[in-house]
Amino acid sequence: MRNLLFIFILLLAFTSCKEENTTFVSFAGNIRNVSTQDTLLSLRSNTFTKDIKINNDGTFKDSIYIKEAGYYTIVIDNKNYGFVFLRNGFDLMLNADYTDFLQTLTYSGKGANTSNYLIEQYKFNLALGDTRNMFALEKDAFTKRVNSIKNSYDSIKNQYQEVDTMIVRLNTQQNNELFDILEKNYETQHASVLRQIEQERLLGAGKPSPKFKNYLSYKGGNKSLDSFKGKFVYIDLWATWCKPCIAQIPFLKKIEEKYHDKNIEFVSISTDNAQTAGSWENALSKWKNMVKNKNLTGVQLYAGKDNQFMIDYQVTGIPRFILIDPKGNIVSANAPRPSDPNLEMLFKQIGL
Repeated sequence: MRNLLFIFILLLAFTSCKEENTTFVSFAGNIRNVSTQDTLLSLRSNTFTKDIKINNDGTFKDSIYIKEAGYYTIVIDNKNYGFVFLRNGFDLMLNADYTDFLQTLTYSGKGANTSNYLIEQYKFNLALGDTRNMFALEKDAFTKRVNSIKNSYDSIKNQYQEVDTMIVRLNTQQNNELFDILEKNYETQHASVLRQIEQERLLGAGKPSPKFKNYLSYKGGNKSLDSFKGKFVYIDLWATWCKPCIAQIPFLKKIEEKYHDKNIEFVSISTDNAQTAGSWENALSKWKNMVKNKNLTGVQLYAGKDNQFMIDYQVTGIPRFILIDPKGNIVSANAPRPSDPNLEMLFKQIGL
């Protein structure tokens, strides 16, 4: 459900209407605070690219033949992004500040209302943020919020006259589809979102980690989370029957080898149980055999009948990876998998 409110902007990129062959778009602009020479403004769509040179004073002007009227993306220096609706016969003037391009972007001249309408809708959507927060509301408050958004969309539409009818029609259809999705999914998403919020409250970065105690170690004796205090701990919750878990083993071995001299312990905790193995004896045997046969490295532990650690971390599926800091606080309750390049980026961020 995340960012559903931006769907209409994405879909517009693939929309066009009838060809116009007799005139051009006059497209000029003034971009304040342009700080680099040889700056280019690129107009792009699926089938069209046009580069326009921006003068050192931030001005530009060009005449462009547009085969298909529609939504075009603007890219400046591969970092400033915006958009415009173009149709042959338009005479548009773009105004913006280079340092805050999209937020300051406006148009004037013939045909400007459609682009300004789209920009206003886009800014409103940005302000709405994550739709997950709406699902966290109780039903009456959720309904009021949806109705408020509907009224805001109508208000924005009423502010602009002579907006391209194709855009209005498509935008209205997409907004209605969005509201339909929100309303139909409220009942299922409400409880799920509340659980996620509670999980983040208890298991957010910096929160004290739940602990495991006296898990059986393959090398003998027992280990607890406190056994690794003073080091980062990267925990792998897995099981011998879990194919995605097994698929991560080669990647985990490489990570362990690469960071073996760093201040981090790699702790794998088997969650094999009597239900999956037929008996607790079989579960223990399967774990020991796989550790031996696959020559598993790092610290290999077996949780046995104690599943409180998984309950505390609200684990609903494995493999699950958790990263804890030397003080026993959570770095990430859902850390990247060993196969994910983001794991090493995370390690770098915490100084490993």
